Amino acid sequence: MTDSSQAISVTPNPAASARKARAFDALTSQSSLLLGVLVILIIVFTILEPKFFSVATASNILTDWGSIVLIAVGQAFVIISGGIDLSVGAVIGLSGVVAAWTMANVLGLDQTVKGQDAWGGLLVGAAVSIGVGLLVGLINAFLINVLKIVPFIATLSTMGAALGLSVVISQGAPIGSANDFALISSFSPQWNPLSPALVVVIVVVTVLGLYLHKARVGLYTYAIGSNAFAARAAGINVARHFTWVYAVSGALAGLAGIYVYIRLGAGSPSSGTGRELDAIAAVVIGGVSLMGGIGRLSGVVIGALILFTVQSGLIMIGVEPDWKKVVVAVLIAAAVAAQVLRKSDGRS
Repeated sequence: MTDSSQAISVTPNPAASARKARAFDALTSQSSLLLGVLVILIIVFTILEPKFFSVATASNILTDWGSIVLIAVGQAFVIISGGIDLSVGAVIGLSGVVAAWTMANVLGLDQTVKGQDAWGGLLVGAAVSIGVGLLVGLINAFLINVLKIVPFIATLSTMGAALGLSVVISQGAPIGSANDFALISSFSPQWNPLSPALVVVIVVVTVLGLYLHKARVGLYTYAIGSNAFAARAAGINVARHFTWVYAVSGALAGLAGIYVYIRLGAGSPSSGTGRELDAIAAVVIGGVSLMGGIGRLSGVVIGALILFTVQSGLIMIGVEPDWKKVVVAVLIAAAVAAQVLRKSDGRS
């Protein structure tokens, strides 16, 4: 005779199991893991240098993050679609110089300009800066779509041209003065992480993130990056989409140009030098595959924060600034290696 109490079996609760699975997925998602890495880095650098955990440090990191996350988002659009844009750093310098030159020589704005005139001047400067970046992006698309030049060479060419033009226009010297240019002081009397410029950056990145992940045209970016031939066979106009992503990347680099101009108080031809490497680092740290078709903008945003947390932390513990490029290169290599390992394990 069987004991009835022993015959009762425990029936799994499907709803509870689903909740546990969703909670586990959330904890192990790439964005969560990246946030965990960011928190660990903050703790480690705070232990090594207690002054690291301060409002001043956070302000500096967010300020630098504002310009890099713009070109990193543009770079993410391009890389997810299967390309690359090496011109974004040079475009920051060129667009900032052209905007500064326009405000000083066309609009006649000088140290005496304040109030509404200053705001109007900056809006014109921003439009000019974004227009310059957009033009470079369209040239990149023309070289790739029409002349069939591979993206690496096409954008390398425009990078050189943009660097040269910025030096020619500025005659090798910054346009504007960070110390007494009242146009800048009227816009942002004292730079801080909640300045209007950083708010604009956050809004732009949020809108583009929703567009990439929710809009049908945005999702074409993933389809083309995964398999351009299949996307073309499915009826997607690949050339037109390439034009769109390179235009976005260029325009964002132009927006970053006016952001850096406001930050420095001057348009300098060297203000974007090497920034393309920072953008690529933020993208790959954020989980975007250099092979295309994989990645999320949330990861790119956190990746840029990780990059500048590491750079700021190393400087505060006494590492020479010259090691910055070495550190960026190591982070890129480590992130790519992690992607390869995840792919070999079948996790991506």
